[in-house]
Amino acid sequence: MRIEDPKFVAALRELEVELRPASSLSELTSLSIGGNTDLLRIKKHESIPALLSLLDAHGVPHRFLGGGSNLLVSDGELPWVVLQLASADPDIVLEGNFAQVDAAADLGRTVTYCAKHDLGGMEGLIGVPGTVGGALRMNAGAYGMQIGSYVREVKLYRAAARRIEILRGEQISFEYRHTSFAPDDMMLAVKLELPSKPYKEILQGIRICNEKRRSSQPLGQKSAGCIFKNPPGASAGRMIDELGLKGLSRGDARVSDRHANFFVNAGKASAKDMLGLIADVRERVHSTFKVELEHEVVIWA
Repeated sequence: MRIEDPKFVAALRELEVELRPASSLSELTSLSIGGNTDLLRIKKHESIPALLSLLDAHGVPHRFLGGGSNLLVSDGELPWVVLQLASADPDIVLEGNFAQVDAAADLGRTVTYCAKHDLGGMEGLIGVPGTVGGALRMNAGAYGMQIGSYVREVKLYRAAARRIEILRGEQISFEYRHTSFAPDDMMLAVKLELPSKPYKEILQGIRICNEKRRSSQPLGQKSAGCIFKNPPGASAGRMIDELGLKGLSRGDARVSDRHANFFVNAGKASAKDMLGLIADVRERVHSTFKVELEHEVVIWA
């Protein structure tokens, strides 16, 4: 979708929103898959309600993009524009055991920054790509921890109410790879309460997590992390592996040889390739194990 009306473009400038025409989402996602559309980079949280009113008034559909690390976007010309937050400076402010973090902040940098100030608890997230907002939305976790455990407040744009709100941690439901946020809510910032730990102890935990990831995940390849959620009491990756599906491909979309729940872009895979592979694997698992795998990857089709 293209924004070409000069008055519309001028209004975006007044709101301190940067227009990047004809952006390729393949350059903004970890899978390197996705079509083209206009990208609107938001520099001030306060401008969001006016921006959304502007888009509504001109009948321009939109979607919110975080770090693009857990996302599969369809090919070709996309029928909506994409909104993305520009990271604040500073994007992390510490006060005692509390960390106020901008949603656009890089997740790995946030973990290491807090660690250097003797604040731990999030070691398991060190190798998870993407932004803090994305981790918050899906309640990212690994190795026995999840980010929701440390959330005390969330600042967000609530699309249904057309306003910015602050929610307390107890007002939010955090479950396995799921939260109570609406799909069109936009994460803006989060306040985390983290336990005090010596930096050396945190660093050792980070090293252990990194070693586990390097030994089991295709870190050097283009992926969106786990494609499917683990069913209760089971492992999606283990079921796919038991079916001998590692290496199964459709075009350049391929089930990882290292971790069966990671599907990689081995070259120039299209969204059609990846969606076909996902559907194929899901059907084979259901046929054999009678389990309906649920997507963990977010699909914009």
